[in-house]
Amino acid sequence: MKYTRLLWLSLCLMMGMGTKAAKVKPAPAEVKVVNDVTIRVTYLSDDIVRVVKYPGQGAMPQKKSYSVILDEGAFEHPNLNATIDDQTGCVTFRNARGEVLLSETGTPVLSLRQQGADPDKLRIGQTWRLTSDEDIYGLGQLRDETMSWRGHEVELWNHNTYIAIPYITSSRGYGLYWDNAGKSRFKDSEAGMQFSSEVANSIDYYFIYRDGTQDGVIAGIRQLSGQATMFPLWTMGHWQCRERYKTSDELAAVLDKYRELQIPLDGIVQDWQYWGCDSNWNAMKFQNPYYINKVGDPAWEKFLPDDLKKLAAEYKAKGLEPRLKSPEEMVSYVHQNNAHLMISIWASFGSWTEPYKELEKIGALLPFDTWPRNKGVLPYDPFNPKARDIYWKYLSHLYKMGFDAWWTDSTEPDHFEENATTDAYQTYDGSWLSVKNAFPLMTNRGIYDHQRATKGNTKRSVQMTRSGSFGLQHYGTFSWSGDVNASWKEMKNQVPSGLNFTLCGIPFWNTDLGGFFYWEFEQSPKNPAIQELQTRWMQWGTFMPLMRNHCSSPMISEIYEFGQKGDWAYDAMVDAVKLRYRLLPYIYSMAGEVVQHSGMMMRPLVMDFADDVKARRLNDEYMFGHALLVKPVTDPLYTWKDDQKRGHEIYPDLAKAKAPVSVYLPKGAQWYDFFTGQRHEGGRTIQRPTPITDMPVYVRAGSIIPFGPDVQYSSQQAWDSLELHVYPGANGTFTLYEDEGDGYNYERGMFTEIPFRWDDNARTLTIGQRSGQYKGMLQQRVFRIVLPNGTTKTIDYQGAEIVIKL
Repeated sequence: MKYTRLLWLSLCLMMGMGTKAAKVKPAPAEVKVVNDVTIRVTYLSDDIVRVVKYPGQGAMPQKKSYSVILDEGAFEHPNLNATIDDQTGCVTFRNARGEVLLSETGTPVLSLRQQGADPDKLRIGQTWRLTSDEDIYGLGQLRDETMSWRGHEVELWNHNTYIAIPYITSSRGYGLYWDNAGKSRFKDSEAGMQFSSEVANSIDYYFIYRDGTQDGVIAGIRQLSGQATMFPLWTMGHWQCRERYKTSDELAAVLDKYRELQIPLDGIVQDWQYWGCDSNWNAMKFQNPYYINKVGDPAWEKFLPDDLKKLAAEYKAKGLEPRLKSPEEMVSYVHQNNAHLMISIWASFGSWTEPYKELEKIGALLPFDTWPRNKGVLPYDPFNPKARDIYWKYLSHLYKMGFDAWWTDSTEPDHFEENATTDAYQTYDGSWLSVKNAFPLMTNRGIYDHQRATKGNTKRSVQMTRSGSFGLQHYGTFSWSGDVNASWKEMKNQVPSGLNFTLCGIPFWNTDLGGFFYWEFEQSPKNPAIQELQTRWMQWGTFMPLMRNHCSSPMISEIYEFGQKGDWAYDAMVDAVKLRYRLLPYIYSMAGEVVQHSGMMMRPLVMDFADDVKARRLNDEYMFGHALLVKPVTDPLYTWKDDQKRGHEIYPDLAKAKAPVSVYLPKGAQWYDFFTGQRHEGGRTIQRPTPITDMPVYVRAGSIIPFGPDVQYSSQQAWDSLELHVYPGANGTFTLYEDEGDGYNYERGMFTEIPFRWDDNARTLTIGQRSGQYKGMLQQRVFRIVLPNGTTKTIDYQGAEIVIKL
C-alpha cells in the first residue's frame, strides 16, 4: 500500500498533477545541416524559440544583439514546438496542441556580398508561409494608413517620422523578431512573407508564442528585450512645448499664463538653441546670452543665434535685463510653480563644443551631413562605449541643474545624401549599413544607464526620442512620431502608425498634438481650420499614453492663443486637458500594469477582438486600456479652407453643430457612450453625433474606471477621494496601482494594488484587500461609486476587502 501511494505521488509529480512541473535545464540546441546550411533551433523560454542559419558546417558565427537581453535559461516549453525538416531545412512552429502556427518555405538567402560595404558578409533572407485569413501587424511607426501589412512591401531604415522595427505579430497570436540592426526589407506576396537584410553573418530570428493572445506575445517581447520602466506620475499629465522658447523669460511667461488661466499643466519643454549658434550645436551648456544675462556682452555675442541678433540690439539699447538670469533660476522657477522641465539634447555636436573636440580625439564622430546642414555639425558614435561616457560627462552638467527629462532629438540620426560611400562608414561596431537602426537604442540606453548609475539619483529617467528600436521600453525612453505635418491626412496616418508601433512591445508613444509643420495653413491660432484640427488632435491626446502639445515656428500653439473662455476651440481643448487629469488614476494604473504585468496602454483591436475580423483590421479605433474604445476624429466637420490657406466656419453657431461620425462597436460586448451614457450592442456600425466639444469614446460593459480630482497638476491633491464609475452588462475587473510617483523604489516592490471586481449577476462590487506598501501611502480613502443610471454610493475604505451591493 505504501509503495502504491509513493508510485502515485511520483506519477503526479511527473505529470504536474497537484503541483507545478519542475523546470528543466536547457536542452542542447537542435542542429541540423541541410544543403550545406546549418540550422540551429534553441528554446530560450517556454514562449520563445531562436532560429539561426548560416552557410557551411562550422561553429555558429558570433553576433551582437542590441535588443535581446534574454539568455538561454531553464524552461518547460509546453507552449510551442519547433521542428526542422530533414529534407528542406524549413522550420515549422506548432502550439502545444500540435497545430501549425507558422512554417518557413523556400530556400533561405545566404549570399556573399563580395563588394560595397562589408564584402565579407552576407545578404540574407527568409520566407514564411502565412494562412490566407491572418493579419500581420507591427514593423514600427511607418507613417502610413495601413493597419495590417498583408500584401505590402516596405523598407526598414530609420529616418525622421519613420521608425523601422523588423518585428511582426499575427492575428493568430504569435510574434517574430528579425534580429538585424541594418538596412532590411519586409515583403508579403503570394510567394510568402519575407524579411531580408543587406548585411549579416547569419539569419537570426526569434519566434514568440504563449497562449494565442497578443497579451501573451507582448509578455514574450518584454521577456526577450526587457520589461518597460515606469515613468513619473507627472509625465502622464499635460505638456506644453514649442519650437522654440527663445528665452527663459518667455518659457516662464507661458507657465505663468497656464497657471493664471487654471489650465492644468505638468511639463514644459526647452527646445534647441539655448546653447547659442549652430557652430555651438548641442554644447550641453547654456551659452546663448539670453539665458545667462550676457546680452550686449561682446565676449558672448558670437553665440547669438541669427534670429536673435536684431532682438539683442533692441535689448541692449533699452537696457533690459531678464527676469530669470541663469538656467538654474529657470529650473527653480518651473519647480516652484509645480511643473517639470524637459530639455532638448541631440545626437550630434557643433565644432565649437567641448564634446565635439573630445569625441574627435577618439574617432567617435560620424563624417556625414546632418542637421543643421553645412554647419560643421557631426553625429557621434553611440556604439562606442567611451563615446557614451563622454556624452554623459557633458550631459551631467544639465542633470545637476535639476532638469527632469531629456528630449533626445534626431536619434535616427538625420543623414542627408545617403549613398554607398556613407553606407560604408565605420562605427565602433561595424559599417553604418549594418547597424544604423540600433542608433536610437544605443543613444538612449547610454543616457539611461549612466543616469541610473549616478550616485544619489532619485529621479526616474525620462527620455523622449524621435526614433526607436526593438527593446526601447527597457531604457526609460518613449518615442514621439517625429516632425509630422499639421494636416488631417497626417493625423489619420498617425493612428495606425502608433498602434503598429506599440504592437512591437513599446507601450509609451505620442505625437506632436496638432502636428509640427503647419505649411498647409495660414499659420495663425485664430485660423478656424487650424482650430478644428488642433482641437481634434488635443482630444485624441487625452487618450494617448502621453499628452504633449507642440508646433514649429512661426506657429504658436499654447491653448490660450486659440481664444478665450467661451470660444469653442479654447473651451474644447481646456475640457480635453481637464478630462485627462480626471482620468489620471486610470492612466497611471495602466502604466503600472505595463510595468508590473507586461501590459499595454494603446491596445489595437486585434488585442481584445482578434476573432472580429472587421474590428481587428480597423485603422482608426483602439482600446485605451481595457475599458475605453477610442475613435479619434480625423476629418474636418465644421470648417473649410480656401486657396489662401485660410479657414472658414461652415455653421453660424459651430458650438451647436453635431455632425455624425461612423463608429464600429466590436462584437462580443456592450458599449456605453462615455459622454452621454447611451448603451449600444456590439457588432455593428453606428453614426454618432459628434459636436466639437467631444469625440467618440465608448466604455466596454463590465468596466470599472476611477476618476480623480479636478487639479492643476498631477500631485496637487492626494487620491483620498475617488469616483468609481461602474458600467454594468458584464463581469469586469480593474486594479488601482499607486506608488511614490517617482524614483525606483517600485522596483523593490514598494507599490500598492487594490483589486476591484464587478459581478454583473449579483450586482456586487468587491473592493479587494490592498496589497503592498510604500512610503507616504494613503491608509484610508473614500470611494464614491457611480452607475450610469445615476445611482451612487459612498464607501470608506481602509485596505480590507469590502463587498457592496448595488
